[in-house]
Amino acid sequence: MAKDPVCGMMVNEKKAAATSVYNGVTYYFCSKHCKMEFDENPTKYIDASDNK
Repeated sequence: MAKDPVCGMMVNEKKAAATSVYNGVTYYFCSKHCKMEFDENPTKYIDASDNK
């Protein structure tokens, strides 16, 4: 399971509604809306101390 960086929901990587790759890391999203929010400003949602 991966944590959606936008809403915090836990997402099954195999069933994720959407994904984005940023700086070589794949992020998984519960919805296309969360992906769009992330893609507009990834640094807003990425915590440098967070591994995923």
